[in-house]
Amino acid sequence: MTEEKKAKKSAKSVEENEVKTEETAVETEETTEVVHETVEDAVIEEEVLVDEQPRGKREARSKRRRIEHQESKPESEWKERVIQIRRVTKVVKGGKKLSFRAIVIVGNQKGQVGIGCAKAAEVIIAIQKAIADGRKNLISVPVFNTTIPHPIKGRSGAGNVMLRPASQGTGVIAGGAVRAVLELAGIENILAKSLGSKSPLNAANATLNALKSLSTFSDAAKRRGITVTQMLN
Repeated sequence: MTEEKKAKKSAKSVEENEVKTEETAVETEETTEVVHETVEDAVIEEEVLVDEQPRGKREARSKRRRIEHQESKPESEWKERVIQIRRVTKVVKGGKKLSFRAIVIVGNQKGQVGIGCAKAAEVIIAIQKAIADGRKNLISVPVFNTTIPHPIKGRSGAGNVMLRPASQGTGVIAGGAVRAVLELAGIENILAKSLGSKSPLNAANATLNALKSLSTFSDAAKRRGITVTQMLN
């Protein structure tokens, strides 16, 4: 009898263990199904949110990322300043041909400056051509203590410009095209006066002519056959 009871007890325990394992398996399957459902719901919600976002915002974000990844280009030392854009006409056989004339001053503010003038059918192309022309016609300006070495006058056509050196802190006393040429040449203190034509092209060319005629103290001493100290004393 005792052996039969022991056998029955062992059979019951085995059956109970099998039932428990089946129940745990069912519970794990239910939990995995719930997890899968929640993950799918989250993915669907994210897709809906992405779709709900306006197209402009997404493009703006992509552009920002591209700009962040792009390397910053070094800035050029040359600076350009447009002083005049005019519409001009040319009489041809079939009538009149319209075009635009641009006057641009190019300089590095370190003693080099040039003036460019060009015509084209479009304003942007005329400016680009004028910039290229200005870089071809650069001159070197002798700058002495942020001003010019001596007073001088320049002429170009009907344009007449007078330049005088100024003390530290005076600034650029000039206007129009004359001021643009002097600032891009790197002169910080100077007195200027336009005595002739008010045309920007004539005034700019007269200023360039005056700056081109400047001479340094060493050049003047060589012409006289003495040293710089003897000339200054």
